[in-house]
Amino acid sequence: MARMKFICDAERCIECNGCVTACKAENNVPWGVNRRRVVTLNDGVPGERSISVACMHCSDAPCMAVCPVDCFYRTDEGVVLHDKDVCIGCGYCSYACPFGAPQFPSSGTFGMRGKMDKCTFCAGGPEASGSQAEMDKYGRNRLAEGKLPACAEMCSTKALLGGDGDVVADIFRTRVMTRGKGSEVWGWGTAYGKPKS
Repeated sequence: MARMKFICDAERCIECNGCVTACKAENNVPWGVNRRRVVTLNDGVPGERSISVACMHCSDAPCMAVCPVDCFYRTDEGVVLHDKDVCIGCGYCSYACPFGAPQFPSSGTFGMRGKMDKCTFCAGGPEASGSQAEMDKYGRNRLAEGKLPACAEMCSTKALLGGDGDVVADIFRTRVMTRGKGSEVWGWGTAYGKPKS
């Protein structure tokens, strides 16, 4: 079974926010909630980079670990979803997620902010696939239709890749090798240390 993953190629992202717009339009995301956002690092400095960030559907998702009502679950494809009928809006998932993926539709104290919302990898929710209830709560189930997430399909530079993790990794690996970069890839030194001379 394929394990679904996202990766954003910082060398290709042009900060157009097409992925953000596609997600909002496709899934009727409530005002004030951004399931996906573009973050620019070192803004205004030569060598700045932008990356598209959303739920990374972690293998060991911290949001799942801290939820007191177990509203999170993982599909066979590895997509981390949640059940809005079970969510109590406590906000623990928001504190635990290193990517800031869990969002709340209202301001105010936790518990009063409404049900949590997050990226679904366009895989819908626990309701029947294609049902109106699923569309109203979670957005369109594109995976059930055999399509990729709207954000990845909309990316004009193909910086944002989404789909089977093995395929996505192969595409990214080919890009890196074609560029002639290995350990100099942007972010590598931060994550893994500088190469030894």
